[in-house]
Amino acid sequence: MNTSSFIVAVRRGCTPSFRRPPVSFSVVQCRLRSTQPVPAARLPYRVKVSAGKPYAWCACGHSKKQPFCDGAHRSKAPSISPVRFTPDKDRTLMLCACKQTKDAPHCDGSHFKVIFQDLVKSVKGIFK
Repeated sequence: MNTSSFIVAVRRGCTPSFRRPPVSFSVVQCRLRSTQPVPAARLPYRVKVSAGKPYAWCACGHSKKQPFCDGAHRSKAPSISPVRFTPDKDRTLMLCACKQTKDAPHCDGSHFKVIFQDLVKSVKGIFK
């Protein structure tokens, strides 16, 4: 791994761990650990839920079964736990996908702020 790849890995929040292989060069291993939720999508998920059935909403954003938890937080974001809920009646819910809601697991419109922040970053990138 060259120096520029190492710098990129460190900037992305990777923790370098060095070990000596049989050859005389160092290897950097990347282990990402999130302390902040990662937006899974920009818009909420529309989901039909059943009364009395327990659900676990993914709060970290790493689950492959969004908006529900698949246990990915155990390795990728151990400090973030899923939000468990049991609906009282059959209905359709809008579940947050940006992971910024103040009313977890329900969408409260926070995704508009996330979309705006992404837009500002994009515009700033053009004028650098």
